[in-house]
Amino acid sequence: MNYFLTEEQQMIKELAAKIADEKIRPIAHEYDEKEEFPAEIVKVLGQADLYRVFIPEEYEGLGGGVFEMCLVVEELSRACGGIALAYAASGLGIIPIILFGTEEQKKKYLPKLASGEIIAAFALTEPDAGSDAGAIKTTAKPEGDSYIINGTKQWISNGGDASIYTVITLTDPSRGARGSSAILVDKGTPGFEFGKKEEKMGIRGNSTRELIFQDCKVPKTNLLAKEGMGFMVAMKTFDQSRPGVASQAIGIAQGALDEAVRYSTERHQFGKPISSFQAIQFMLADMATQIEAARALTLQVARSIDAGEKNVAKISSMTKVFASDVAMKVTTDAVQILGGYGYMREYPVEKMMRDAKITQIYEGTNQIQREVIGMNLIKETLRKKK
Repeated sequence: MNYFLTEEQQMIKELAAKIADEKIRPIAHEYDEKEEFPAEIVKVLGQADLYRVFIPEEYEGLGGGVFEMCLVVEELSRACGGIALAYAASGLGIIPIILFGTEEQKKKYLPKLASGEIIAAFALTEPDAGSDAGAIKTTAKPEGDSYIINGTKQWISNGGDASIYTVITLTDPSRGARGSSAILVDKGTPGFEFGKKEEKMGIRGNSTRELIFQDCKVPKTNLLAKEGMGFMVAMKTFDQSRPGVASQAIGIAQGALDEAVRYSTERHQFGKPISSFQAIQFMLADMATQIEAARALTLQVARSIDAGEKNVAKISSMTKVFASDVAMKVTTDAVQILGGYGYMREYPVEKMMRDAKITQIYEGTNQIQREVIGMNLIKETLRKKK
């Protein structure tokens, strides 16, 4: 479909696709096997100015928004969802600085993030606080002009490789979620360490680690927004980042479809290519239709966010839940079309199926997304009755 990209957006998309095909695809299997962080790809993305696309011009960005970020994430994810996460997860860490950072914070971090010199990460999840984000226990005790942070964050993408972390803490535990605050913590700050690198089913070309805070002292100037606004910072950030997860899912699904179509024209059974069989054609048709529907929804939601639409939680959740469910179904069907070959690790669709699964889980499980959508529908209906 024609999404009426501007000339600049088309160039961004084509550049990301070129890097995906020439730089990422040849190493995707190797990095999945070795479970290594793609530091050299981060450099390539930085040199190509792709980290700049969603950062405001006044901080050395290109002035784009969520839409441009989605274009890049999809193309990179088509080659490898795990390696693409080094880009997408940095976006997740950058968004709260753009939305809530002070002028001083923005000038300090955004130019370096725009150039790819450093990358970012976002830390909300804890061992006992996943879907129930209000159950976090990491504290940031005010002490003079500083906060003393203690606690553990879990399953943080880009963990250990990012240089700046947006950490959701409790500055007033007595108030629960209303006592939470978002604080920027630099890698290398005394008292801030990393746990073991997790061994994962998918997205293995990215680092997932614990963040461990033991009397970690950071200045109060690192506070994002105001004390007590941490939960709001997290939710507003997710409203803008979930289309990025959707684009990751779409990219993975598109990569799987491409492989399935190619294989179906080359694999012969009963004296003819399996692409000639209606059963295969119908599967491919459904896969392609589902991907295009997910892409259309995602890009429209991204446009709405960039246009300044305020209440986007419902549509942001819709695009994340729909696209990730599509990715899981499409990659599963791709494995089925490739048959025994699809189950083998030397063929890419097996990896794509593993990578797709996480898109249904992180940045809010799909069950939580459906709850957000349902609650917003009910609120809208009740509002109309008044």
